[in-house]
Amino acid sequence: MNIQELLEEIVKRGASDLHLTVGAMPTLRIDGSLTSIEGFNPLNEETIVELVNSILTEEQKEILTANREIDFSFALGEVARFRVNAYHQKGYLAAALRYIPTQIRTIEDLNLPSIVKSFTRLPQGFVLVAGPTGHGKSTTLAAIINEINENSSRHIITIEDPIEYVFSHRRSLISQRELHLDTHSWQVALKSVLREDPDVVLIGEMRDYETISAALTIAETGHLVLSTLHTNSASATINRILDVFPEHQQVQIRAQLAMTLEGVISQRLIPAIEGGRYPAAEILLANPALRSLIREGKTHQIDNLILTSQDVGMISLEHSLQTLISAGKITREQALSHTLRPEELLRLLGQ
Repeated sequence: MNIQELLEEIVKRGASDLHLTVGAMPTLRIDGSLTSIEGFNPLNEETIVELVNSILTEEQKEILTANREIDFSFALGEVARFRVNAYHQKGYLAAALRYIPTQIRTIEDLNLPSIVKSFTRLPQGFVLVAGPTGHGKSTTLAAIINEINENSSRHIITIEDPIEYVFSHRRSLISQRELHLDTHSWQVALKSVLREDPDVVLIGEMRDYETISAALTIAETGHLVLSTLHTNSASATINRILDVFPEHQQVQIRAQLAMTLEGVISQRLIPAIEGGRYPAAEILLANPALRSLIREGKTHQIDNLILTSQDVGMISLEHSLQTLISAGKITREQALSHTLRPEELLRLLGQ
């Protein structure tokens, strides 16, 4: 067994992830479900160490030994890239490898709402893509960056851990910075980005107070900032940002967020009837009503604002799910298992 053989299996079977764990056969995630690769024996520690070491540099091996885990990216020639997390469990080495196609899909290819394109034309502001792990946030961000790259002349800087999609220069100039390879820390990279003449800044993930604070400042100073958060809805995304700040900063941060936020895309990938997955996307757009709710600390009213603002392009998750059901793309059962408000979905379905 070698790593190239396993990686080619991911590409051939259209899987999103490969898991290597002691005592289990190599396992793929296909359309959201785990399945073992037939013909392989359960992995032992020696095999996993050999597989993982074959794609690590000497410096990365030292980081893995010191920290017991590491994030990095790896290219399989021109075929694909993989985002890898090597870690330890029960004292044994394990790894999760996420497949990143080399071909960047467009907003239309991803079946995202057309309103998403409006974010690519913004001169400045703060746009967030939210959702659970493994539900296409990075792919959506890549499609947005690709749209900007193809249609406008801007300097785009990405700060990632690790770099996932690799962009070619089109109309825009794109600088991609990877943690540990191109910068020593998020804090240093975000502080220096304003001296690098950016128009658009992509922050791979907002992880903590420092990252979120820096993102708001960059957006406030006249740049378009794109990032992701692991949250379940647009309103939860707003609350997560506000909650990382101490009480004495709340008034200032609510004002800052109200002024800079332009929109939130909160998405789920739903298993499709004919195989594959379709995105259900909740879209929150910044308008005077939303800005007022954020400033006044009334974020509990955001869900209702989305429901009553469909005429200006906002979309609730339930409406998106109902549309997919009506189009025959997904089942009612799958939709109900992914909604946070089943009663609202049933109302839309007339049940």
